[in-house]
Amino acid sequence: METLRERKKQRTRDALLRSALELFTTQGYEHTTVDEIAEAVGVSQRTFFRYFAGKEEAAFAVQDMAEARFVAAVRERPPHEAPMETLRQAVLEGWDGLSEAIEAVVPVELYVRMYRAIESTPSLLAAHLLRSAATEETLARLLAEREGVDVDADPRPRLAVAVFGGVIRVTERQWCTGDDFSLEAIRELTASYLDQVGSALTGNWRVT
Repeated sequence: METLRERKKQRTRDALLRSALELFTTQGYEHTTVDEIAEAVGVSQRTFFRYFAGKEEAAFAVQDMAEARFVAAVRERPPHEAPMETLRQAVLEGWDGLSEAIEAVVPVELYVRMYRAIESTPSLLAAHLLRSAATEETLARLLAEREGVDVDADPRPRLAVAVFGGVIRVTERQWCTGDDFSLEAIRELTASYLDQVGSALTGNWRVT
């Protein structure tokens, strides 16, 4: 059972995270200092560093949580599922729990604004791509283990994850630039875009 001390620490961390994301998205990541984040919550810089190694860790905290939940969901999928179906169901069925987890920390609208800030800030975008590559490697190795293949000899796990990751990036960008930030909107976009992968890769796109 969570103690009073643990709840207080979680509230402080959540407050620092919300403060950081609000400042990053209103005045810019590069122009925001740790002191400003801590001051907005009424704590010291030292307290900030008890919870986050630095600004970058705070900037990606919610995304890291989301990616960790997705990897866990993939691990829990039934072993008989084909790899792409496993990825598809893990993301589509996981949106409900993920949305609740995000809302428990920050509003979804702030999460969306932070995603836009990452996309428009060179240093954050570079870090995001590195983090995404690491997550994709984890997923590829997980799929290889599930299927009983050698990830370094068989290209299929990495190819499947690369295609899936590309679809998710396109989906998130479309969702974040639209007007509907609802759970249903991103679920529908994700399903629709995943359904188009086959024809996009093998079909003829020319309009006659």
